[in-house]
Amino acid sequence: MTSVATKEFPPPVKWVDDRLGIGKIGKKNLRKVFPDHWSFMLGEIALYSFIILILTGIFLTFWFRPSMADVEYQGSYSLLKGLHMSEAYASTLDISFDVRGGLLMRQIHHWAAVLFIAAMMVHLLRIFFTGAFRKPRELNWVIGFTMLFLGIIEGFIGYGLPDDLLSGTGLRITQGMIQASPVIGSYLTFFIFGGEFPGDDMVSRFFTVHVLLIPGLILALVTAHLFLVVYHKHTQYPGPGRTEKNVVGYPLMPVYMAKAGGFFFVVFGITALMGALMQINPVWLYGPYNPAEVTAGSQPDWYMGWLEGSVRIMPGFESHFWGVTLSWNLLIPALIVPPLFVTVVALYPFIEGWITGDKREHHLLDRPRNMPTRTGIGAAFITFYGLLWIGGGNDVVATHFGISLNHVTWFLRFAVFIGPVLAFWITRRIAISLQRADNDRLLHGLESGIIVRLPHGEYIEKHTPISKYEAYALTARDRTLPLEIGPETDENGVAAPRRGLTKIRAALSRFYFADSVQKPTSEEIEEAHAHGDHEDHAHAEELDDAARDQITKH
Repeated sequence: MTSVATKEFPPPVKWVDDRLGIGKIGKKNLRKVFPDHWSFMLGEIALYSFIILILTGIFLTFWFRPSMADVEYQGSYSLLKGLHMSEAYASTLDISFDVRGGLLMRQIHHWAAVLFIAAMMVHLLRIFFTGAFRKPRELNWVIGFTMLFLGIIEGFIGYGLPDDLLSGTGLRITQGMIQASPVIGSYLTFFIFGGEFPGDDMVSRFFTVHVLLIPGLILALVTAHLFLVVYHKHTQYPGPGRTEKNVVGYPLMPVYMAKAGGFFFVVFGITALMGALMQINPVWLYGPYNPAEVTAGSQPDWYMGWLEGSVRIMPGFESHFWGVTLSWNLLIPALIVPPLFVTVVALYPFIEGWITGDKREHHLLDRPRNMPTRTGIGAAFITFYGLLWIGGGNDVVATHFGISLNHVTWFLRFAVFIGPVLAFWITRRIAISLQRADNDRLLHGLESGIIVRLPHGEYIEKHTPISKYEAYALTARDRTLPLEIGPETDENGVAAPRRGLTKIRAALSRFYFADSVQKPTSEEIEEAHAHGDHEDHAHAEELDDAARDQITKH
């Protein structure tokens, strides 16, 4: 039987449809509706950057030689001619100076990597602050965060492939962090580098992971991520006609297919302009890697700065137990704090769901102000990350601002604990203030700027009601109430299980929703409007009486 969808297919497409049945699948999915908002493009930027990375990476693999064999450089860059270096570094110089378009592709690849990670970070922040991770999207949050984690590892490994002095310095720091692992540190180092650092197999092993393993994992996760987006339907911001059970927007075909195609070329074009006009990672200035040398003012790519910052600001101390040395100055900032931070962020949807007890499905996004505690937690995370990131360049900060390096380091040691708490409290109070302002707009309308003086001398400002569309957007949220502990025993007198854990959960829930302003009920809104109308009517009567008195006098 021929489906309706195949009637307008060209013969080649009809031939494929007769054998694979793509007509029914396409008819259903290509007309799927997606909402429209600028913030949704952040995920698209990440996806398109990943595609650019694959395309430019394929180009670079044609000329890059992943080998640490020693060669004498005889290429075009005269300042390094005759110098002994690894084949990896020599081939990177050849790509930069002797391969047509090689330097452009190298720089596009590097800028695309930076953009890929930045777009994923901002995309995850948008999802966090709007609550898009709630049921049924908790798994998609974990998938997205895993992609970010793999992207950071992928970027760092690719950063080390040229085997230049700057990337080698970063790898040397990483090797020190790995060796700080109790008992297994030395074994892990020999496994990763193929012997004593830097070993003979580091570049070849990193190349395999960088080109095959991690891109394959990211590609699989991207596929799963997009499948779940389609399966769960896209979230949308509150607005007229938008509910938890529908999606208001445009179909995938032809509207979003055309927009997505155009946006891809915009991202590609901007990345190409950056690669052509903005120099990044000029490896020829650093020279080949030598374990006995360190580049002055060496800094990692920005996404690794927070990890290096945590190491730089940590005081140096060690402990010795039964012949085993524990380097706490590396163990805590490199192997305890980052995994703990990453784990808390990855599991946050489940933590929030447990605290709030919210088991409902959510397809409408939150305004950040309507979840003050979550917004405060997000600000605390950003502050913590940002302070560690600054710590990764504490020497640069000290040099540029003429401050003592020790003063910068000691400031960050305290600020990394105090700063997130202050950021949480300030952001939370701002969000609550905005909630109160919204409620005032709902109940009393907008300030018109028109000041009226009543006959008895009182000055009032006339208020104008807000539009129905704005009122809908402001009220399209749930009332949030903390969990109740419940009775200690059931109707049979049996003690409730896990009573202590329930009390902790209830206390966390009260803290989570503390001072949060509930949206007014429909009765409260009607009463406020009726009261406002009555006051306006009374004031109008007073003004009319005063006008009549003036007319009578004249």
